[in-house]
Amino acid sequence: MEQATAPQTIDTAWAEEFLERWEAAWASHDADQLLDLMTDDIVYDDSASPETMRGKDAVRAFAESTWRAFPDLRFEGVGGPLVASDGPRAAFWWRGTGTNTGPIDPPGIPPTGKRIEFEGADFHEYRDGKVARLRIVFDMNELGQQLGLVPAPGSRGERALVLMQRLKARATRG
Repeated sequence: MEQATAPQTIDTAWAEEFLERWEAAWASHDADQLLDLMTDDIVYDDSASPETMRGKDAVRAFAESTWRAFPDLRFEGVGGPLVASDGPRAAFWWRGTGTNTGPIDPPGIPPTGKRIEFEGADFHEYRDGKVARLRIVFDMNELGQQLGLVPAPGSRGERALVLMQRLKARATRG
């Protein structure tokens, strides 16, 4: 498929067409298809990653690890894109679903077998028709709760964590 080149500013039609290719690339679970939509010097911030990724090699490793952990991971756009009037940028709301049947690496969490449903937003900055900077934002705490890795608010597990934090704080002060 021929890629359109993003001008200094983009319009809704261009962003919608790009979003279709973006969603298809994520759904393909093919790193090359996804990376073809990014510049070589991509700067990629994702709530699921403790560090900003720089360059396609880092993004490839992250995407492949994500797909191993959630082989049925899918994203669906919610509404249309929000397009900036002052530069080649757009934001997209989305809904994600998947089942954790593989290890979450890093940090090495074994599969939970639990299904996740979550919402978030992508913030794209384009250069030459590709994403040059990407920020993906969603609630990692909510995902941790769905996976059974973080206790639910008000639960006995949450109270135990708060108690441990208080003991640690007391120990470090004294």
